[in-house]
Amino acid sequence: MRKIKFLLLAFLFTAGSATATTWDEPWADKVIREAASFVLAKVTEVDHEKGVTIRVIRTLAGKELKDSLVITDFYLLNICSSSGHGPEFRMARADSCYFFIKQNETGAYCIATPTTGFGYVKAGQVMATYRHSYHQAAVPVTVYEKTMTAIFQHYHHLAYDKTYIDQFVKEQLSQKPAGFAAEEVNIFFLQHAALETVFHLGMAIDAKLALPFLNDSTNFHNQVSGARALAASKGKAATEALLRVIVDTGYRNFVKVICIQSLEKLDARYTRPQLLEITKTASGEADGFGGNIMDPRVCTHVPSLKEALDELLAKW
Repeated sequence: MRKIKFLLLAFLFTAGSATATTWDEPWADKVIREAASFVLAKVTEVDHEKGVTIRVIRTLAGKELKDSLVITDFYLLNICSSSGHGPEFRMARADSCYFFIKQNETGAYCIATPTTGFGYVKAGQVMATYRHSYHQAAVPVTVYEKTMTAIFQHYHHLAYDKTYIDQFVKEQLSQKPAGFAAEEVNIFFLQHAALETVFHLGMAIDAKLALPFLNDSTNFHNQVSGARALAASKGKAATEALLRVIVDTGYRNFVKVICIQSLEKLDARYTRPQLLEITKTASGEADGFGGNIMDPRVCTHVPSLKEALDELLAKW
């Protein structure tokens, strides 16, 4: 069965274009929370050192932007190492690209980092970041606009189209988890978008909708999104499932860390005794995003299982 490479591997960067300047890449929720505008634009000019000129086509959410503007800085760039010159804009001219934009204290327009805070449109599909720029998916323009607008509005305490979101989530998660096979991959991307939208919006869905994804032994990405989607699911079913994964040797520590984060969001303090027992043998080895060691996002931090447990137990 032929597999299609999921866009969850970085599609913008190669070892040949990498530099010794590296940064800790923020997750999508932080990128969206701290943006002031969500726009569709055309990239008209790129100077890799000075900035990117865009012509705004439409503001979808947030502060309205119009006409042409130049993006010259970054609002979430946390440098880990530097090669002696600053980070460069790694973009290309494009007819359609979505941006999360913020103006800094000097009035300069910024995206989050050189590698996140934007999504190109290719053949009617958006190269979308719902989780992290290491983990991207191709989704139809309409789905992207509806879900991302809802997510932006939610993080900025504004109303969004709940009817559309509810229908979209139910439709996608009522199907069995899809994978990377050619006949399934488009459904897989939509399910990824649905699960991550559930996480961002804090939707208290029935745990039965997310559990098949968390339990998908063949797909790491379904497991991660399933764990995140359970972060607002009330009742013991979600908590018990998250605890089970944390001790299951068949799961990567990355997934287990996400489960711990979901337990925190559920405020499941009654699990403290079990977590204290787990931490006695928990691994202190980091299990990050992986990828090319020349990628500028290489220092993006993901805590080890023990670090994640200790951090949560210190709060509880």
